[in-house]
Amino acid sequence: MTDLSAKDLLAAIEQLRRDMQGQINDLKAEIGALKAQPAAVGTPEASEEIAPEMLVILAAAATTYLGVKVRIRSARLLHPGHDAINPWAQHGRVFVQSTAHNLRRVR
Repeated sequence: MTDLSAKDLLAAIEQLRRDMQGQINDLKAEIGALKAQPAAVGTPEASEEIAPEMLVILAAAATTYLGVKVRIRSARLLHPGHDAINPWAQHGRVFVQSTAHNLRRVR
């Protein structure tokens, strides 16, 4: 086993600190470059609204499927990482929609 002097140990720590700072600077540069890139095609922005034409298409599809005229009151885009992937949220939507369409009178 080699004996390290305090001077050698301090030099090794300083070299490690410089290396880590270089890696941090590289990562900051990569993050800056990624932020500067335009959003991917097909990825909607949070402020993007659904086009009126799309609402008409959705209403027509629902009307065709259900057989009764449907009016869409609101619609929003679900982004990846949102409740669209969350199984609990999906189960909640299924439960609410199924109970809303199968109302029974309670006496």
